[in-house]
Amino acid sequence: MSEAVSRRSALRLLGAAGAALGAAGAGGCVADLPPGAGPGSATSPPPAGAAPPGAPRPARAARVEALLERLTLEEKTALLHGRPDPAPLGQAGYLPGVPRLGIPPLRLAEGTAGVRVAAAATVLPAPVLLASAFDPGLAREYGRVLGREGRALGQDILLAPNANLIRTPYAGRNDRRFAEDPRLTADLVAQVVRGIQDEGLIAAVGHFALQNQEQGRGTVDVSIGEQALHETELRGFEAAVAAGAGAVMAADHKVNGIHAGESRPLLEELLRARWRFDGWVISGWNAARSTVAAITAGLDMEMPGGTHFGEPLRQAVRGGSVSEPAVDQAVRRLLGTLDRFGLLDGRAPRRPPRDPVAGARTARRIATAGAVLLRNERGTLPLTGPAARSIAVIGPTGAWTAGTRGHPTTTPLTAIKKRAGRTATVRYALGEDVHGRPLPAGLLTPPVDLDDRRIGAGRSWSWTGTFTLPAADEWTLLLHHSGQLPEVRLDGAELFHGAAPHGSGGLLGTAPDGLTVHRRTLALKAGPHRLAVTARGTAGSRRFRLRHTTKATRAADLAEAVRAAKAARSVVLFAHEEAAGGTDRTTLGLPGGQPQLIEAVAAANPRTTVVLHTSSATTMPWLAGTGAVLQMYQPGQEGAGATADLLFGDADPGGRLTQTFPADERTHPVGGDPLRYPGVAGRQEYTEGIRIGHRWYDAQRQTPLFPFGHGLSYTTWQYGRPAVRPQGGGLRVEFTVRNTGRRRGTEVAQVYLGPSPDLKLAQAVRALAGYRRLTLAPGEECRVTVDIDRRSLSSWDPGRHAWVLGTGRRELFVGRSSRELLLRTKAVVRSR
Repeated sequence: MSEAVSRRSALRLLGAAGAALGAAGAGGCVADLPPGAGPGSATSPPPAGAAPPGAPRPARAARVEALLERLTLEEKTALLHGRPDPAPLGQAGYLPGVPRLGIPPLRLAEGTAGVRVAAAATVLPAPVLLASAFDPGLAREYGRVLGREGRALGQDILLAPNANLIRTPYAGRNDRRFAEDPRLTADLVAQVVRGIQDEGLIAAVGHFALQNQEQGRGTVDVSIGEQALHETELRGFEAAVAAGAGAVMAADHKVNGIHAGESRPLLEELLRARWRFDGWVISGWNAARSTVAAITAGLDMEMPGGTHFGEPLRQAVRGGSVSEPAVDQAVRRLLGTLDRFGLLDGRAPRRPPRDPVAGARTARRIATAGAVLLRNERGTLPLTGPAARSIAVIGPTGAWTAGTRGHPTTTPLTAIKKRAGRTATVRYALGEDVHGRPLPAGLLTPPVDLDDRRIGAGRSWSWTGTFTLPAADEWTLLLHHSGQLPEVRLDGAELFHGAAPHGSGGLLGTAPDGLTVHRRTLALKAGPHRLAVTARGTAGSRRFRLRHTTKATRAADLAEAVRAAKAARSVVLFAHEEAAGGTDRTTLGLPGGQPQLIEAVAAANPRTTVVLHTSSATTMPWLAGTGAVLQMYQPGQEGAGATADLLFGDADPGGRLTQTFPADERTHPVGGDPLRYPGVAGRQEYTEGIRIGHRWYDAQRQTPLFPFGHGLSYTTWQYGRPAVRPQGGGLRVEFTVRNTGRRRGTEVAQVYLGPSPDLKLAQAVRALAGYRRLTLAPGEECRVTVDIDRRSLSSWDPGRHAWVLGTGRRELFVGRSSRELLLRTKAVVRSR
């Protein structure tokens, strides 16, 4: 195929990208936005790492070219793939650099919610919780914590943020993403990138593009139309490039028949030619699949090793299938970015000290700001007066904070006790035992302690005996371990090999002391059973323990929780669901016996608040019996204090949902259609087109459990006096918001835009066009201004391969969610 034909094919797929995303505008109220940091604005001040510091660009380019001339082919290819770190810090990847030329080694760390290395780091709330604050300024602070800590902990590149959309509620990584809405995602991704790079750390944005689920992540072929691609998934990546992102990580799968890491339409025609991205493209970990096709399509670096970009790349250059200038171009992109960040000046980089106090302060602000109050009946929250003086705390995550990677932290129970004060009575009940209890010694012959065995390095330990049950029962056996998975056989059958490493069905996969938890549930008959355990120590000592629960112990735990609920004036019940990269959820319901626990406790005490530590949307058949539901997602190391602040009314819950919660398992954009999720025969179709998330619910006239943008406050709000006029090629919408209650509160005013009558293209019934986070005192009123830019008024035309303005009379809606629309107005959009 000729180059000209290939280029035309690419243009048919991707077309030309228009102007960068515009800002939502600045209101005259307390808007929680820093000066010049309008959401998603490509015209906002560039981050420190985005603008070339020091020498002018021509001088910097000359420095890179001088280095290229001195590099050997072996040295060039060594810069394009990872290798083992001789002094690892617990990071994800390593590049050795070229010491003789002053090209430094580089360390790459995971870091969507905190820098993941061996040393302690601030554990921030999950990105989805950050996004729920609808606060781009706070997103920039989030990025700055990541950037400073990454630099302090010896890292040079952070594999964050994740710009993919929340497409399906089943996706295992939804907590690492921001929203189902393209506009909101773009706004927040841009600011996190700016924040990371403000501190001199390079942001590598992933996963480009359409990596919206875990099933088939490396193999599925995603089929999507040109209009849908541009109007949904690409907007976050475009915003990241406009914000100056230094690197982009390619997705693992195929997009329209071509692996993303080998897609010239994505990498060269769109990312570089249209968006003018001048950084470098990294493969997903172990996701590079070729040498020639990948590097000629625009993939610059293979991680974490050199299977394709090591010796095979050198052989390809020597054999003529890859030109050395193609290798030079990949190296040039890397070196140009390093020079832009001041990493080629020949000196060891200065690394700031960690500031754990500042990190903790930001983590708590975000956890408080993003919490979403989904339900609040009968004045259940906030806890005041008698309701605050008699409290039952129920649930395993009430007495243990999950997801903090061993970081010292306060538990919710401790924070609630502290806030309630010494005169209050705070009881605790486990509710559901997710970690198990020791096996009764009297059931094991010969007697043995299996509750905490330690195996020395290079040693092994085994025990074989009889496990005798006095009565038939349903048993759940739990294996906690570090290192190599022990072998446990019951009546000759191996129990745990092949089991999911993160528990089962979303239950906690880590014990309080950090051991990994596996579970297996069996119906066991009365009488003797043959039990054999073998454990081996590899490098370093290893630990394991074998524990259990039964139907009888679960019934006793439930009864204890009900008694505690009846004895208290208020109940705070902590429910959880743990998701992880590599696997998707299999149900939207809470795992284990938690639904039954909530129903029983709420029936015993209607003043029950359910606090959800979950990753994504959850179905709630138990909802009607509860008094309140507070969505905290994964709140990070300061989540306990933030939760207490919200429960007792010290802070107003100002978060709003960035994803729609469906009413049931089937009624959502990909429900019941395996070709849309998880895919059939290696192929997946995005047939919902531009109607992702709340747009689908509007188009299908489906009533969700909770709509996009939903969230309650402890005060009341009144909207009024809408007006709209042309402004800077777009529209300026104005309206008033008044706090009509007795408490200081936080509101997120949202503006939605109706379709253009003049465009014969697919359009949303309503699309999010802007928003404003407001904090107002009792009785305070604010005149809010939201600017809607030309991009928000436009649609992608696949016939023209370009953005086209949606002219004509268009309706605008203002309200508190995508379904609670309190004001309507219209404006005529004219082309110029």
